[in-house]
Parts: sequence; structure tokens; C-alpha cells
Amino acid sequence: MFQRLAEQYRCLVQDLVMSLQALSSSLQSKGLAATCYVCGDGREGHGASFVADLGDGHMVRFLVSDFGISWVESRDGRELVKLEGAEAIQELQRVTLFLQNRVGPAVAVPLAPAA
Repeated sequence: MFQRLAEQYRCLVQDLVMSLQALSSSLQSKGLAATCYVCGDGREGHGASFVADLGDGHMVRFLVSDFGISWVESRDGRELVKLEGAEAIQELQRVTLFLQNRVGPAVAVPLAPAA
């Protein structure tokens, strides 16, 4: 049972990494500042760091790896919100929808479901 759960989590991480890469590219094509750095080779640990500037000193950072999932939102360098796990994924979805409405449909990126 635990092997199966570990494999499902690895698949979730891979899905999130691909979604973050697509989201970053889509936001960049719309002229928004967003980056996605990927680490690992996909076999022994894999993850990504996604950062987007929402304007007015408002930044979001989403980290995903084999060790966990987290969301950090800050304004003017001060941390406002930190979420982990499923809550972090839900917040990423909420911000993605916000950005879709703000800059148009090209930001539509399907996010991996929260296992």
C-alpha cells in the first residue's frame, strides 16, 4: 500500500511541475513576470519553484518536490500567507483563475488534482 501511495505522490509532483511550466510560459507570453525553475531529473527527486509577480509588490511562490508542496504569498517583501499540501494547490488554482480573468484565456492551465 505504501509503495502505491509513494508512486501516486511522485506522479502528482510530475503533473504539478508540468502545469507550473505551462503556467509560467503562458503568463510570460501575456507580459507578466513569472518564472519556473525545475530541479531533478525525474527519477530520483523532482520538483519546481514557480514565482509570479502580481503587481504592486505582490508576489507568489509555489514550491513542489518529493518533500512537500507549499505556497507563499508576500507583499513588499513581507510574508502574508503560507499554505501547504492541498491548500497550497487550491490557492494556486484560485490565483490562476484570477490571472485568467485579468489577462485573458491564454492562461488556462489545467492543474493537477489534489490526489
